[in-house]
Amino acid sequence: MSEMEPLKTDVLRWRCDPGALPFKTTNEIDDLDEILGQERALEAVEFGIGIRQKGFNLFVLGPPGLGKQTMVRQLLEQKAAKQKTPTDWCYVHNFEQKHQPRALLLPCGAGVELRRDMDQFVDDLQTAIPSALESEEHRSQLQEIEEAAKERHDDTFVQLDKAAKDKGLRLIRTPAGFALAPVREGEVVGPDDFEKLPEEEKKEIEIAVNEVQLGLRKVMEQVPEWQKETRDKIRELNREAARFVIVRQIARLREKFKKLKPVLNYLTEVEKDTIEHADEFRPSDKEEPKTPGLPVPRPPSFRRYKVNLLVDNCGCSGAPVVYEDRPTFQNLFGRAEHEARMGTLATDFTLIKPGSMHHANGGYLVVDALRLLQQPYAWEGLKRALLSENLKIQSLGEAASMVSTVSIEPEPIPLNVKVALIGDRSLYYMLYQSDPDFGELFKVAADFEEEVDRNEANIVLYARLMATLVREHKLRHLDQGAVALAIEYAVRQANDSEKLSTHMRSLADLLSEANHWAEEEEAEAISAEHIRKTIEKQIYRSDRVRSGVQERILRGTVLIDTEGAEVGQVNGLSVLQLGNFSFGQPSRITATARLGKGEVVDIEREVKLGGAIHSKGVLILSSLLASRYAKDYPLSLTASLVFEQSYGMVDGDSASVAEFCALLSALSGVPIRQNFAVTGSLNQHGQVQPIGGG
Repeated sequence: MSEMEPLKTDVLRWRCDPGALPFKTTNEIDDLDEILGQERALEAVEFGIGIRQKGFNLFVLGPPGLGKQTMVRQLLEQKAAKQKTPTDWCYVHNFEQKHQPRALLLPCGAGVELRRDMDQFVDDLQTAIPSALESEEHRSQLQEIEEAAKERHDDTFVQLDKAAKDKGLRLIRTPAGFALAPVREGEVVGPDDFEKLPEEEKKEIEIAVNEVQLGLRKVMEQVPEWQKETRDKIRELNREAARFVIVRQIARLREKFKKLKPVLNYLTEVEKDTIEHADEFRPSDKEEPKTPGLPVPRPPSFRRYKVNLLVDNCGCSGAPVVYEDRPTFQNLFGRAEHEARMGTLATDFTLIKPGSMHHANGGYLVVDALRLLQQPYAWEGLKRALLSENLKIQSLGEAASMVSTVSIEPEPIPLNVKVALIGDRSLYYMLYQSDPDFGELFKVAADFEEEVDRNEANIVLYARLMATLVREHKLRHLDQGAVALAIEYAVRQANDSEKLSTHMRSLADLLSEANHWAEEEEAEAISAEHIRKTIEKQIYRSDRVRSGVQERILRGTVLIDTEGAEVGQVNGLSVLQLGNFSFGQPSRITATARLGKGEVVDIEREVKLGGAIHSKGVLILSSLLASRYAKDYPLSLTASLVFEQSYGMVDGDSASVAEFCALLSALSGVPIRQNFAVTGSLNQHGQVQPIGGG
C-alpha cells in the first residue's frame, strides 16, 4: 500500500495576498451597490414585491445577521417610492348606531382638512347660533309666542272668573293654586259665616262651586298642553333660526367636498343632528370654573361632530413601508381606548387608535416572525386580516370577556398590504407543515445564502462591502493588509476555504472593534494589526471554558496522552459551540475486544448518553467491520467503545473513524500513536467522509 502524502502547511489555511488587492485603502473604492451573493433571494424578494395577487406575501428566511431586514427594507423603500401615496382613513360618529362608528375613505390630505373644518364648524356654531337666537327679529318672534300664550291663559281665566261671578262666587289665587269662595254683598263669605247660612242656601252654593270647579279642572288640565305647545313653538322658532346658520355653514363644507360622496352623506347627517340639537349650542346658565392658562373644555356632546383622523398620509411620498418591532395584537390592529366617565370605563369613536397595519395599508409591513408568534392572538389576527382583506378593531379583553366596559364596533376598513415576515429556516418550515393557512398567505420564500464562492470577483466585492460599512458606520478606512485579514476572517467564518461568509453582522462588528483599537492608537487607518488584535481579543473574551479544558488536561485531571503509542486508545476531536465562539476539545476514545457473539457495544448508547447520529455511526462501523473481516464465517468477538471522562451527551458521527481505529487496534494489538488526533466519519464501505466545513 502506497503511503499518502501529508498535507502541506500552506493548504491548511488560505491566505489572502494584500498586494493582489487593486487599492491602497478602502477610501479609493466605491460603495457596494448590489447585494453580495444573494442573487436567488434578491430575485425572490423582487418577485414578491412586484406581484399583487392575494396570498403572495413574503417570508424572508435565513440565519440572523445576514442583513435580511436591511436588504428587504431597502428594496421595499425603492419600490414604494415609485408608487401612489395611499388614501387617508377617518372614523366619524354614526348618528343612527352610535356604537358602530363609520369609516371614511378620503384622498391623501383630505382627512386633515375635514378634521380641521369640522372643528371650525362646531366653533362657528357656538358663536353663530347664540347670536342668531339673540337677534332683535328672533326676540320679537319669541315675544309674540310668549304673549300669545299669556293672552290665551289670561283670557281663559277671565272667562272662568266671569262664570264664577255669575254663580255668586269669586275665583281666588292662592299659593297652592286656585280656590272658589261665595260672595255676599261684594264680600267673600268666610268659613264661619258660611256655616251660619241656611242649609238650602249652602246647598245652592255647593252646587255652584262644583259646576265652576268642573270648568276650572278642565282648564287646569289644558294648561300643561298649552305650555307644551308654547315650548314646541319656541323650539321650532329656535330651530328655524339655527337652521339658517347651520345650512349656510354646511353649504360651505359641501362645496369644498363636493366630489367626495361619503363626506356629503356624512354632512347631511351632521346637518340634521345639529338642527335637532341646536339648543346645545346655546351658552349654559351655569358657567364652569375655568383654570387659568388652560383652554375651556368642549362639552362632551360636541365630540360626536369631531373627526378621528386614523391614518394621515399627507406627509408621505409614495407607499408606506412600516416595520413593527413589537407586533402585539393591539400594535398591529389598533385599539379602542377607554376613559373614566361617571365611575365606569367608556369609549367612543374619538378614542380609536390605529395599528401598524393601518399605517401600512396601501404599502408594506415588515415583521419579525418569531416576535409575532410570541404575542398572544397576533398570528391568528394577521391571518384573519389577510384572508378577509379588511381590518377590524377589536379589543382582546372584550373578546375574551375579561373586562366589563362600554364597547364599540367600528366599521372594518378594506386592507391592501404586502406583508414581509423575517425569520429563520426552521420557523418557516415549521409553519409550512403545521399551519394550513401559511402556504396560502405566504407563497413567496426568499432564502438567504450564508456564504458565497471565494473568487477574485467576490473578493473585490467583499472589499467594496467593507468600504460601504466603513462609510455607513463612520469608521476609519482599512488598508490593504486589514482588508486581506478581514477576508481571511470571512473564510474562517464560512468554515470552508473556498467560501466567504455573508454574515454581515460579524463583519460589521469586526470593523467597529478594529476601529476602536485604531482610534486608541490615533492611527489614520485600520491596519492588519488592528484586525488581528480584534480577533485575538474576541477569542480571549470568550476563552474561559477552553482555557479551563486545557488546564485540566495539563494537570492530568482529564487524561489525554500526546506521546507514545497505546493499543485500543485514540484521541478524538469534538467541537464545542458556546454562543458565537467554538473550539476543539480532544476526547480519549477506548475500545476493548474479546470473544463473543459478534457485537459492538456502544457504551454511550447503552447508558443513554449517545445521540441518534452517534449511534448510527457506531452501527455503520459495526457493519463495516463484519462485512470486511467476517464475510465467510461469523465474527466471534464482542467489542466495547466508550468516550472516557465524558459525562454529557455525545452526538454526531464525526468520531466513527477514531472509533474504528481504536477498535482495529484492540483487535490487532497494534498500538496507535498518541500524538495524533482523529476526526471524520465512515460509510459502510470504509470510505472516510469529510465533516464540518471541510
